[in-house]
Amino acid sequence: MFVILITIVVSLFVAMLFLNVYFRVKVFKVYKVLVQNNVEFDASHFFDKEKMEKEVISKYPNFRNEIELFVRHMRYSISMASVLIALITIFGGILMYYRDGI
Repeated sequence: MFVILITIVVSLFVAMLFLNVYFRVKVFKVYKVLVQNNVEFDASHFFDKEKMEKEVISKYPNFRNEIELFVRHMRYSISMASVLIALITIFGGILMYYRDGI
């Protein structure tokens, strides 16, 4: 049981690292296009679609697809990382409980 829990925690950690690299590559491709064209917005626009529509997309309508793709990748990356961190914490806690119970 101990070996299985260790394997799960290590696998989740490796998955988090892979996820980080994967989304970093995808996000930087789109981010490069946005930076080269001086498209600017801040983190508050990620979570408020109405604010994004009013302040950013209306200002840069030619880059709507890139902006939406960038925001979608960022949101997905954040949510997947949160899930993986929660799973690592849960299995780490189980592992510590199991280890103390021996």
